[in-house]
Amino acid sequence: MPATPSLHLTGEILLGMLVGIAAIYDIRFGRIPNWLVLAGIAVGFVWNAISAGWPGFGHAAGGLGLGFILYFPLYLIRGRRAGDVKLLAAAGAITGPVNCFWIFLLTAILGGAIVLVVIMIHKRTSDTFFNVAWIVRDLLRFKAPYKSSEELDVTTDKGLRVPHAAMMAVGVGAFILITKYGLPIT
Repeated sequence: MPATPSLHLTGEILLGMLVGIAAIYDIRFGRIPNWLVLAGIAVGFVWNAISAGWPGFGHAAGGLGLGFILYFPLYLIRGRRAGDVKLLAAAGAITGPVNCFWIFLLTAILGGAIVLVVIMIHKRTSDTFFNVAWIVRDLLRFKAPYKSSEELDVTTDKGLRVPHAAMMAVGVGAFILITKYGLPIT
């Protein structure tokens, strides 16, 4: 398990603004604008460089790289959109690699729980379990699942969609609470 997360108040504010605006755009327009993620990346590098000099620049680069690496494989199989990849990379540029990993974990856990509730509300539980089995089958065959079923391609409107930036905002909210109140998670 990575080190306990910690982030300066300025970083928390910058991160909260980034994912909050991204969530609003993703809910309203179904996309995350490039200007927003580019601004998040630039702000992350500038803030880290001002805070810690050249080591801060490396800290931002490490977070950017890790954020990209964590979501890019999902983008390749169309399980994430490009904006989702760029948003996690921008969050990583602000927080650094260790905190980016925590955001990734918290988003996966809490976002996954929210998605389960949405699935139950829409009465799509059996369809979802079928799709998960289909995904696992295709991945074990080294085949991209979206090639077998349009419903498994996040770039189409065939399946149930939940704005990922909103899920990331929930993960970031939990991350900020953990850094602020030091909740025991190790």
